[in-house]
Amino acid sequence: MARRSHGNVQLLSHKDADFSNRFPQIVAALMALPVRSCFIDGEAVVCDENGLAVFDLICGYEHDAAAVLCAFDLIEVDGKDLRRAPIEEREAVLASLLKRTPFDGITFNEHHALDGAIVFRYACAMGCEGLVSKRLGSSYRSGGSDCWIKVQNSAAPAVRRQAEEELT
Repeated sequence: MARRSHGNVQLLSHKDADFSNRFPQIVAALMALPVRSCFIDGEAVVCDENGLAVFDLICGYEHDAAAVLCAFDLIEVDGKDLRRAPIEEREAVLASLLKRTPFDGITFNEHHALDGAIVFRYACAMGCEGLVSKRLGSSYRSGGSDCWIKVQNSAAPAVRRQAEEELT
């Protein structure tokens, strides 16, 4: 989660740890956005030489690596709470907002209204770690929801390692 308010930026993990000092390029991109405040749901990633986000690379992140916030949802902008707006509206506002930033530290994670099973097969073939699918028309809810699902590629190294760690 990326929050900008009162001239400050916080990059919060799902456990509320602040990673702002670790990702200065993302902080700079958020500060460059033409807004007074915003709250963006996304994921910090580092890509391999093929442009694929790889979890292991973000774990070994060094300050000179090209970490980017892949922004996929907009919760608030300039004091306007967007959580009740449909996903399509939140995505459109987010995409428009991010088109106006000159920095490389943040990118809009494009959404595709396609058959999920087909997209997942292609994602697995490319080596992606998984997909998140959200129901069209859905409002924003933090945590788990029946309006979105996360499907992991069990063959991806980070997913395999996580499964092994859960067994021990």
